[in-house]
Amino acid sequence: MKKMFRFVVFIIYLIMVSMVQQVVAQPSPNQNGNGNPVGGDPIGGGASIGGGIAILMILGLGYGAKKLYDVRKRPLDE
Repeated sequence: MKKMFRFVVFIIYLIMVSMVQQVVAQPSPNQNGNGNPVGGDPIGGGASIGGGIAILMILGLGYGAKKLYDVRKRPLDE
């Protein structure tokens, strides 16, 4: 039992050491993988926020109109 415990602890140790080496091997956050400084266009391109808000408002108005239509369509005796 003691031999098995030592084996398991040794395997866990090896896994932890390999994980630490992978974390250390990463480039610093202010550089790309090739060492050039970070910069350039943002991820996702130049999408404007205003266009997305307009789409959300139009969809919200459509949803509200559908709900209003359903309420008016329902008979009053329910």
